[in-house]
Amino acid sequence: MRAVLQRVSSARVEVAGEVVGEIEGEGILALVGVTHDDGPEQVATIARKICELRILSEERSVLDLGAPVLVVSQFTLYGDARKGRRPSWSAAAPGPVAEPLVEAVVAAIRERGIEVATGRFGADMQVSLVNDGPSTLILEA
Repeated sequence: MRAVLQRVSSARVEVAGEVVGEIEGEGILALVGVTHDDGPEQVATIARKICELRILSEERSVLDLGAPVLVVSQFTLYGDARKGRRPSWSAAAPGPVAEPLVEAVVAAIRERGIEVATGRFGADMQVSLVNDGPSTLILEA
């Protein structure tokens, strides 16, 4: 499982002109990608890191501040562009495998009392954000 975390002052996701997920104020946009052999262990690791990494203001975490998180599924995190001009998506898990794992990440974050907004799995999404810093991290689990 991979996640790209961006510290934001706001972020939102639109599908066909409709806002489906939005956070305001200091928080985290988490783009989450799933590969074939991911499972509960990777879900727990990514959720814990999203909640506990001290990447917000004054070296505080989402848990420290009660900051919101916007989780957006993104299979392209497993794109491989080392050969040719077309990325290969073979390392990305198919939707029926990936969707429940992304939902499990969201549930694990919510279990910690954190507000979580989401995109819409498999949809053509437009993601808008104000990257605070800018600050961006890549996680692997």
